[in-house]
Amino acid sequence: MFGMIKNSLLSQIEHRPSQTLNSETKGELSYEERRYEPGNYASVTISGKPFDEGSGEGAVKLLKYLGGSNEEGLQLGMTAPVSMSVRPSEEGGGLQPTVEVQVRIPAQFQEKVPKPTDESIEIKRVEGFTVYSTQFGGYAKEAHYVEYAGKLREALGETERYQRDVYQCVGYDPPMKPIGRRNEVWFLKQEDGAPVAGTGSQ
Repeated sequence: MFGMIKNSLLSQIEHRPSQTLNSETKGELSYEERRYEPGNYASVTISGKPFDEGSGEGAVKLLKYLGGSNEEGLQLGMTAPVSMSVRPSEEGGGLQPTVEVQVRIPAQFQEKVPKPTDESIEIKRVEGFTVYSTQFGGYAKEAHYVEYAGKLREALGETERYQRDVYQCVGYDPPMKPIGRRNEVWFLKQEDGAPVAGTGSQ
């Protein structure tokens, strides 16, 4: 636990390599089209729990892995954001009780990824992907992500091609950061022949 805390507090945060392709504002909502590079990710799936509980549990598992809970006992450093792949509830108004939480492996360890000691964590190769992204602040809960997903869906309309049955809830900051927090909702742009981010092969 100490290694996780030390790693998250003292490490310089490395952001996923990306390129902003376009920025739009429709009404009061601003959003971007952004391209992410391929890479190796640590991933864990939590099922049977509400989003806020499951996403928190998954994030802690990944932070422990980055903080030294791997076979080499290495503190890998921190990357941002942490992304959580979710599906809207079929009943509407919320999210299904299964969440896949992912964090990109730091660049230094991309070629030789330390094996997790927690068997529930998988190392996945995710190919490059493009997202439509909108940003908001504060401590994000399920209701906030659902709200901004609805706003982004409305802004994109019916003509943009993106995955409608799954989206990403994204957080950039550790819990101990009280102000200036950054959260995003990502819709994955549908690209012919491209694998879906979050479903890469192990």
